[in-house]
Amino acid sequence: MSLSNRTVGVRHPRGYDRRVPMTFTPYLVLCAVHLLLLETGPDWSVTATKALLMPLLALGVVLAARRSALRVPWLLLLAIGLSWAGDVALSFPGMFVVGLGAFLLAHVAYITVFLRMPGRRSPGGRRRPPLWTLVYAAWFVGFVALLGPHTGGLLVPVALYGLVLGLMATFAASHGRIMAVGGALFVASDSVLGLGRFLPGYEFALHDVTVMATYLAAQLLISIGVLAALRASAPSSREPGRPVGATAP
Repeated sequence: MSLSNRTVGVRHPRGYDRRVPMTFTPYLVLCAVHLLLLETGPDWSVTATKALLMPLLALGVVLAARRSALRVPWLLLLAIGLSWAGDVALSFPGMFVVGLGAFLLAHVAYITVFLRMPGRRSPGGRRRPPLWTLVYAAWFVGFVALLGPHTGGLLVPVALYGLVLGLMATFAASHGRIMAVGGALFVASDSVLGLGRFLPGYEFALHDVTVMATYLAAQLLISIGVLAALRASAPSSREPGRPVGATAP
């Protein structure tokens, strides 16, 4: 028996398709397995499941787009693919800078996706910057001030990454709550990761689980948010044989 949104009191964003989350079931199952293995499994199982996470997310995006009659959002898939490259690189010693670069490019791809989407506008029709801009600006200053003395020769790439990450989260916040939360979780995940790597004595119990849980949730929410926004901005009337959202990023 299925309950309607009205019955359970859930408010979904305009363009939300209740069938879409079902396409991410394999991703969610593997997320749970991976998080469990982080605490109980051998290293090889953690590496193997981590390498499969983003491909399953990409599969969910493609299936969701087709189910909603949307054109496949290739820029979103590019961002997910670059995230996969970062995941794989960070699984191996000595590949931190490579992984950092891959994720930096992933955030650039996400920013491009967000810029190509219709954003919130003021009553006068002008795009208004999200209030999160000040929050992420303050976060960036604190991030660099706290980690800078401990990064050694990596100060410039780490600071550049933090700047691009903050910009990604800021642009995400201009497209509704789902993507705003996704961007915030991405910042939280990378903040915990950075503190654990550079700040002496910082790591805590379930550190790795916290990093991955927030990261995986961020990727899912951003993907669902982009799909919902594309659905909402698609023309209500479709031309025969033409997918909805043909100009989707």
